[in-house]
Amino acid sequence: MESYLLKSLLNLEDKNISRENWLIVENGEEFETLVEELYGEIRHQLDRQIDHNHEPIYKPLKIILAQRDPVKFLAGFIAGCAAECAVFLCNPDWEKNEWEQVWDLVNPDMIWGDEIKFPDFTTTNTNITSEKPIISGIMIPTGGSSGKIKFAIHTWETLTASVRGFTEYFNLSSVNSFCVLPLYHVSGLMQFMRSFTTGGKLVITSFKQLTSESVQKSDIYKIKNSDFFISLVPTQLQRLLENQKLTQWLSEFKTVLLGGGPSWNDLLTKARANDIRLAPTYGMTETASQIATLKPDEFLKIPLDEFLKTKNSGRTLPHAEIVMEHLLENEHYGENHLGVIRIKAKSLALGYYPTIWQDDQGFLTDDMGFLDQNGYLHIVGRRSNKIISGGENIYPSEVEAAIRATTLIMDVCVIGIPDHNWGEAVTAIYVPQSPPTPILEIKNQLQQTLTRFKIPKYWIPVVSLPRNQQGKINISQLQQIILESLDQEEIV
Repeated sequence: MESYLLKSLLNLEDKNISRENWLIVENGEEFETLVEELYGEIRHQLDRQIDHNHEPIYKPLKIILAQRDPVKFLAGFIAGCAAECAVFLCNPDWEKNEWEQVWDLVNPDMIWGDEIKFPDFTTTNTNITSEKPIISGIMIPTGGSSGKIKFAIHTWETLTASVRGFTEYFNLSSVNSFCVLPLYHVSGLMQFMRSFTTGGKLVITSFKQLTSESVQKSDIYKIKNSDFFISLVPTQLQRLLENQKLTQWLSEFKTVLLGGGPSWNDLLTKARANDIRLAPTYGMTETASQIATLKPDEFLKIPLDEFLKTKNSGRTLPHAEIVMEHLLENEHYGENHLGVIRIKAKSLALGYYPTIWQDDQGFLTDDMGFLDQNGYLHIVGRRSNKIISGGENIYPSEVEAAIRATTLIMDVCVIGIPDHNWGEAVTAIYVPQSPPTPILEIKNQLQQTLTRFKIPKYWIPVVSLPRNQQGKINISQLQQIILESLDQEEIV
């Protein structure tokens, strides 16, 4: 192994970091060998680079990484980072139109992935003729809910800054992670980074495997749950809490990090009732995962009514700073003045490929919330999702939480649709129970918790909502459902 950087990334010279049985997954013992093989492939490809005059040149390779196998994926990730390539993390389940977006944006030099629905192109590019800028780094996909794929530009330094903030906040020297989230997504990748860079253990399994196994999980993986962090999105937590055995298993974990989207009151109440050591978090791809987290001891101690009212996301982690931009002077949430969240962090992405951000004022999000007098962050909703109906401001997350609290539907998403009387009409796209509850009954219950103008005027029943693996709604698909419902007059 000739690269000092490769040795450094594998921590081969750090005697404080153990690499014995750290990767708990099928064929995990092959990780280091695979890294060396893939690093050799990159070096060979670099040696073949020529310009228009057939002269050797050096430019960072652009690598598409879309391996389904977690060991191959992580080995490719480390090999690409060690060779200072531009590594694009990709979802192997993207469809052809999504891969075409990636191809147009990236024009890759190497592709690592099996049985992928790629457009018609070759897997290597020895004549470097692309006019696209060459930027080395770790490109993490985002923007899936809009239907347009973007890659946030990260580096080893931004990702490890996130790890340091995490370990300092939780007062840890090493992090053990139980990963059921996709490794191409920031939520899965950062679990690897925390364990890999601190000498912790990493268990990897799919959520489908986790929920289908009938034997005790700790026996399968030979781990002590109380030594491990597990990260979930709300829909996954809901699935686990529906199974008594899995609920008991989950309650044994040191911490259950919960992010990826808003949680509803019934879900949080059930987690409290089962003593789940939940840590609600706030973060995003652009910040390399969480920048604010409520510690599990606080989640279990805060009065439930108080917590459900304001959805506490905890304090800011040491590597980050949250600033409230009070763009709208009359926006309030109770006694608190709402602002749009701006983030400054050592873990902040450098831009969206291929553009580097020039603004050093931090990242202005689309999220609205407030910091309370104790420095805790509370998220109210997304500014762009805000519905203005009859001159009133309505946040979909509040309406969705109230509808879920009735327990009369299976799933719901609330948006505004154009209305010539109201400007926008509050509309609920929902998955009914079987048999379905009459809408009038749901509305009657909502009158106890929502003011009249917040109760949806239209209700559209669907078999399922278009969610991705992180539980986030695909807005473009949802809009198509609404258009089809309008055409067929299926709105209640």
